[in-house]
Amino acid sequence: MKYRSNKESGYASAAVDYRKQKRISQAAQFFLLRYGYGEPPCRFDVVAIDGEQIQWIKNAFDYCG
Repeated sequence: MKYRSNKESGYASAAVDYRKQKRISQAAQFFLLRYGYGEPPCRFDVVAIDGEQIQWIKNAFDYCG
């Protein structure tokens, strides 16, 4: 989830760049393997809040290993 109070900083959804996608992917892989889930398919959603506007982007990006 990312919140931006104004658009001067850019849109909240744009803050989830490739570098963050890769970090989130690696954390998910660690969690899934650590707790015995193996490597099932998983989905990465992004919830972006820009002021009063809420945007839920389902399946926002694929695993970045």
